[in-house]
Amino acid sequence: MLTFVGLGLYDERSVTLQGRDAIRAADAVFAEWYTSVLTGTTLEAIESTHDVSIQVRDRAGVEEDPEQILAAAERGDAVFLTGGDPMVSTTHVDLRLRAAARDVETRIVHGTTAQTAASSLTGLQNYRFGKATTLPFADTHPTDGVPDSVLDTVAENRDRDLHTLVYLDIDPEEDRYMRGSTAAKRLSEHFDPEVLGVIVARAGSDAPAVLADQLGQLATKDAGPPLHLLVVPGSLHELEAEALETFADAPPEALADSQSGP
Repeated sequence: MLTFVGLGLYDERSVTLQGRDAIRAADAVFAEWYTSVLTGTTLEAIESTHDVSIQVRDRAGVEEDPEQILAAAERGDAVFLTGGDPMVSTTHVDLRLRAAARDVETRIVHGTTAQTAASSLTGLQNYRFGKATTLPFADTHPTDGVPDSVLDTVAENRDRDLHTLVYLDIDPEEDRYMRGSTAAKRLSEHFDPEVLGVIVARAGSDAPAVLADQLGQLATKDAGPPLHLLVVPGSLHELEAEALETFADAPPEALADSQSGP
């Protein structure tokens, strides 16, 4: 058996009880932190909480050479840990397919995702989110700019009057996490800087932060420690606008051109 367990969003307490039970009952536990990371905890704290030893795999050890994971699942019960929900990333779908090809049974223990948390914390209606996108670090993109795929996704969602969730790049090995202000600044150079944006910081923690303002203004604001997300909303229902004003300190001028009516 290979069980994929989503650890949730922030620390060792974020996992569900079902996930906790699967981890503690496993013969072998693996994890990867390159698609997401829990910034409110450490590997040692997770191991101590569940009384297990965790083998952390890098990208190559999951995508190119997952033999240790698959062999452990053939011998007994193996658990594969990820931040958020296990199947948000396509690399985890690939690992599940490889297990199935070897007649290894699989199951999924879901965790809270960044998208559901972003909707919950901002008050933006979940069904009005369009396609999500990821903004990479400028120095990892060939042009040192914003990829066309990111700009196209935001523009197409805005054309369809949908909200866009922008995941921000991380590099845990270098302790490097893109800030919402950085993302807002980069997008404000391609869109009207008066376009509304929302930074969501530390979702899943005891002290999350939500800041809403025009992109040009968000570029100057500090949302505190990571992880950060950026949302570029479409037009706002009056309830969404009230939620951003109440819970994200959105100034009236930032909301003035964004409301669509009831």
